[in-house]
Amino acid sequence: MTREELLIELESSVKSCHRCGLRDSAAHVVFGEGFSEARLVFIGEGPGAEEDRLGRPFVGAAGQLLDRMLAAMGMDREHHAYILNVVKCRPPGNRTPEPSETASCRPHLEGQLSILDPAIVVLLGATAVKSLINPGMRITRVRGQWIQKDGRWWMPTYHPAALLRNPAWKRDAWSDLKQVIDKYRTLVDPSHDSPHYPRPS
Repeated sequence: MTREELLIELESSVKSCHRCGLRDSAAHVVFGEGFSEARLVFIGEGPGAEEDRLGRPFVGAAGQLLDRMLAAMGMDREHHAYILNVVKCRPPGNRTPEPSETASCRPHLEGQLSILDPAIVVLLGATAVKSLINPGMRITRVRGQWIQKDGRWWMPTYHPAALLRNPAWKRDAWSDLKQVIDKYRTLVDPSHDSPHYPRPS
């Protein structure tokens, strides 16, 4: 089976999940979307109101900012990246997922990463960092620092929703994403170009 076929099969399984209580109040299970052959994956926290309404990840205000960030990197979710969340159902009131909820959803997340097998993972915000790297980590202390784990390169950075609340952090986030572009050029596509971060001549 192709990666796309495997993802479709996994999505069908995930959409029938009731491992935690989040499914009871969610309109949709938001599996993820993007390029199934992507070597680059972005992982956020969980669906918000718009994501829950439409059943797609990162389509609200934070998602629109993420798309602009991708465009600045010379990328988009159809051709370069796959986008997903730690939990697939919206926590009530957009609260932070409880550790028990992230643990319940962990097999789905690990299934996605196993199929996608990315070389580079961008962790958007504290929940993604704590869930996938270390529960004691603080995003303000580890952002911008590469972490090697499970044969992948992990880059923690701010969640786009945090950038909307704190626009001054955008400079740091762009610095982090330039490192991601560099790593992408090294590991995936040496010819990749970015409108705001051209390849060295």
